[in-house]
Amino acid sequence: MTAEKIVEIKKLLATPQNIVIIPHRNPDGDAIGSSLALYHYLKDKHYVTVVAPNDYPEFLKWMPSSDEVTLFDKQNIQSKRALESASIVFLLDFNALHRIGDDMKNTVEKFKGTFIMIDHHQQPDTSITDYIYSDVSICSTCQMVYHFLEKLDDVDKINTDIASCLYAGIMTDTGSFRFSSTTSTTHRIIADLIDKGANNAQIHNNIYDVNSYGRLQLLGRALSNLKVLEKHRTAFITLSQEELNEFNFQKGDTEGVVNYALSLEGVVFAAIFIEDVEQKIIKMSLRSKGKFSVNEFARAHYNGGGHDNAAGGRSELNMEETITNFISLLPNYADELLKSDEE
Repeated sequence: MTAEKIVEIKKLLATPQNIVIIPHRNPDGDAIGSSLALYHYLKDKHYVTVVAPNDYPEFLKWMPSSDEVTLFDKQNIQSKRALESASIVFLLDFNALHRIGDDMKNTVEKFKGTFIMIDHHQQPDTSITDYIYSDVSICSTCQMVYHFLEKLDDVDKINTDIASCLYAGIMTDTGSFRFSSTTSTTHRIIADLIDKGANNAQIHNNIYDVNSYGRLQLLGRALSNLKVLEKHRTAFITLSQEELNEFNFQKGDTEGVVNYALSLEGVVFAAIFIEDVEQKIIKMSLRSKGKFSVNEFARAHYNGGGHDNAAGGRSELNMEETITNFISLLPNYADELLKSDEE
């Protein structure tokens, strides 16, 4: 984002505005963390509403003002009213409107005010936004919000609430700071957020150390369903709707499960396939090590995308057909998978 664009945004925010902040569908820690952090930054001067497409996991609802989030699918009238009265809409942690679901997309497309996108995913749809801050090299949208506040000369306005939300998003999107996208700059920002009031130990406990019995049982079933395709250095996990129901699945219960498959020695490509009977799809999360791009794989075959080493997609085939199709694609990538982790 150029200095000229920042000046224009400063002018926009100099007077009170009606602002809506939108994360992607099925919001994760980075999406909710960045949305609530920006909410806390803006709310003293502006009328601000966070409108999420749908609900998000309980282990993220400790975040300050989480109870203020409006859910488009459940609070449709309130959500549309907020969008209709808005002068500015922030799009956070997604790069195209299809990421918020068709119903909400149809509503947002009618918005005539100013769009501002802050996102770190590849190939953003620049046609939908007036101002865009896009950087795929940055580990999380929460880190980008920190830099955005830097550009606005307002880092000193980061309080405990903002720091806590930003810390949570950076932590979750970097796998607790272990992914290669975690840089020295990330660690310096994390240090500043702790200095500004983020309780790092408590935030980690809130997100990772509180499990339901059903969630742990579901993890056990997922691991028992793990399959390894040694020839293609690939592993995958399946979870049917019946299995989800058996263990009282709650939103967020499968978060991070795909990483167990990726942790296997010799594996460079991992996937989890989760049946969603209501949407009549198989949802998938894809992870990789090294140079193999799951973003390109998901875009090419599963109407998805994301980052080079972390992406998502969907299949409208049933589970058996989806797995058969997935396995049939791997020979086309045999050389890339073989050499993925070579220097």
